[in-house]
Amino acid sequence: MIILTILMIVAAYLIGSISSAVLLSKLLSFPDPRVNGSGNPGATNVYRLAGKIPAIMVLVFDILKGTIPVWLAYFLNIEPVFLGVIAIAACLGHIFPLFFGFKGGKAVATAFGTLLPIGLDLAGLLILTWLITLLLFRYSSLAAIITVSLAPVFTYFIKPTYTLPVIMLATLIVIRHKENIIRLIKNEEARIVGKNFLNRK
Repeated sequence: MIILTILMIVAAYLIGSISSAVLLSKLLSFPDPRVNGSGNPGATNVYRLAGKIPAIMVLVFDILKGTIPVWLAYFLNIEPVFLGVIAIAACLGHIFPLFFGFKGGKAVATAFGTLLPIGLDLAGLLILTWLITLLLFRYSSLAAIITVSLAPVFTYFIKPTYTLPVIMLATLIVIRHKENIIRLIKNEEARIVGKNFLNRK
């Protein structure tokens, strides 16, 4: 089981390292999101650079690359705490992709994907929290930070066994948003205005 767990951790990192944003930018000939817009190869920046359809494609792929390894590990009866490690490995792959010069995104969608195996009730609460926060404050980063911070609380009441792994994952995502947090404090963070995003990281 230890060897299987290690293999799943490595596989999760490698799957996470596949950057759909970069691949699609080459395939569909829109600007490389690593060096344009906010410089973040994620769905939000792809939306800025290429519009809705490519952004949705990136979002779905990034979610799946978190869901697939965790779901597989769940059915292989890997211990909950190691499911958390596998989830973190997938997110680290997105943040530091082996195949793309270790320059990746914030891993919010991938983190959401890793939480889907816990249950659709958790997924619904996370989506609802994100939407409410986004509508109230108009900051995409703040919506992500608040949602991921509440994920362990929601998990405790839904499936408490997975609370510790979710805390581990939430901590990683919040740390990844440290620059956004600083800009939020300084009131310098990009807001969503209508359908447009200001060109900030």
